[in-house]
Amino acid sequence: MKKMLSAFLLLTFAFFFSQEKKPMFWQDIQNFKKLDQENTPPKNAILLVGSSSFTKWTDVADYFPGKTIINRGFGGSRLTDLNYYAQDLLAPYQPKQIIIYCGDNDFADNPQLKVKEVVSRYKTFYKKIRDKFPNIEVDYISIKYSPSRENLWPQMKETNQQIAAFMKKEKNAEFIDITKAMEDASGKVRKDLFVEDMLHITPEGYQIWAKVMNPYMK
Repeated sequence: MKKMLSAFLLLTFAFFFSQEKKPMFWQDIQNFKKLDQENTPPKNAILLVGSSSFTKWTDVADYFPGKTIINRGFGGSRLTDLNYYAQDLLAPYQPKQIIIYCGDNDFADNPQLKVKEVVSRYKTFYKKIRDKFPNIEVDYISIKYSPSRENLWPQMKETNQQIAAFMKKEKNAEFIDITKAMEDASGKVRKDLFVEDMLHITPEGYQIWAKVMNPYMK
């Protein structure tokens, strides 16, 4: 009886220990793998990669009629997470274009984070993309100025500026700036484009994004 109890406790401990060791967003990536197993990802699609602003855009395909979209936004991911899961996010697909939205959670996770570190994280992920897809279009959507994160706007503004400058020098690369489109006539961020958490955007907000993004879509 004691041996059986000991074995049970050992298995229980091993199970919980293995669960704790799984990295953040591990389950999200497994869900993507399951989706890809159930339905072979289409070739020459537009691959969206990034954080919850993409994750919550569940009907994104409806905003771009005639375009084939693969949405691989997950949780409150940071650029560190895109780098960690780069193989899982890129290897299964043969896209004609990749659009990235990520970076604001890096600052939210650590408000003391330096701009140069976030830009470096982005450049690392961009290089991972280019190592696999040297010639496809790669675009980065500017970090939005969420009202709930107003204290981080200065870092976000500088990050946007540096990434925009970097992308301008790259071939087949664009910086998609959604900043002005989300402001009112006086240049203030339109809070009505955000849901109650003042972090994620409304369907109207996504309509504005789509209008800005559409000219860049291949």
